[in-house]
Amino acid sequence: MIRTLIVDDEKMPREMIKRYGSWDEYGMEIVGEADDGLEALRLIEARSPQLVITDMRMPGADGLELLGILNERYPETKVIVVSGYDDFTYLKQAIRCKAKDYILKPIDPKELNAALLKCKNELESSRVIYREQFTLQIDFLQIAKGYKPALTSYYNRLDVSGIRDTFQELLRQLGNAEAEQARMQDRIYQEFIVLLRELMIANSQTVEGFRFEIDEAALQSYERLLSDVTKLYLLAMSQLEEHRKYRRKLNLPEIKHYVEANFCKPITLEQIASSFFVSKEYLSRAFKNEFRQNLSDYILQLRMEKSKALLLEGKLPIKAIAESCGYEELAYFYRVFKKHYGIAPGEMRKER
Repeated sequence: MIRTLIVDDEKMPREMIKRYGSWDEYGMEIVGEADDGLEALRLIEARSPQLVITDMRMPGADGLELLGILNERYPETKVIVVSGYDDFTYLKQAIRCKAKDYILKPIDPKELNAALLKCKNELESSRVIYREQFTLQIDFLQIAKGYKPALTSYYNRLDVSGIRDTFQELLRQLGNAEAEQARMQDRIYQEFIVLLRELMIANSQTVEGFRFEIDEAALQSYERLLSDVTKLYLLAMSQLEEHRKYRRKLNLPEIKHYVEANFCKPITLEQIASSFFVSKEYLSRAFKNEFRQNLSDYILQLRMEKSKALLLEGKLPIKAIAESCGYEELAYFYRVFKKHYGIAPGEMRKER
């Protein structure tokens, strides 16, 4: 239903409007009446009418003021002026504020319903356009999001060609969209900038001072947008490459020594990667290639060997042993230990 508000300081014109309007036929409902502009504004804020039918001369805030406020704050609201004054000044102001019609009193039912039908058609047309644009935006956004895993992988591997090819393929998917889709282009831009920030942080890069902004003109076409975003990714990757070169080749024996010195703490793969200024994916892959064992498995092996040795010594309670081997939760330690050795910690201690 199209919500409608009637504004007139006299009751009789309001009653005539209610009587003459083809409300049910046009799918409209009257959600309120006001006798001045101030009361009308209160009702507009409370009930969000899509159509306002208003007089021009009223005590307090009159129709001229109401039209100006509606045009400024609620530009999507349709307005019909009903006035007893055939005054060019009023008519000009109504036109300036985009009123859909200017009807003179006494009200002619045909004129009123013609104006109502015009507003109905415009409101329904705008709904269809909104639904079509919204559906298009959702589709475009889902297409863009689908490329994020590939970008993540190529970024962490410093694969420049992969980044370029991915954005080129995305451009082909999006096709030649109209410039009116600038709002959608901004959403897609935001998606990839958030991802870039996340990738830089994951690789221990400094995001402060990095210029993520692109020119406003880049939002007018997908080709320009994705070209500029590609440049941002390549710049960040260049900085990451320099960062890794500065750190020299990843010193895997040093990392292994670090793990052996800290495995009793609740360290994680992410924390280790951050300490050595690399991504966790890169660290995990490099460690396995060098030592033929996953880093997480190596940490588990060290913890299990340590906990077994402490259990067999028999000096510490099991809870203290768990904590001293990097396990803050006793129940989790029990599960991991039994899975690794096939026997519970307490049973192993009894059998020693």
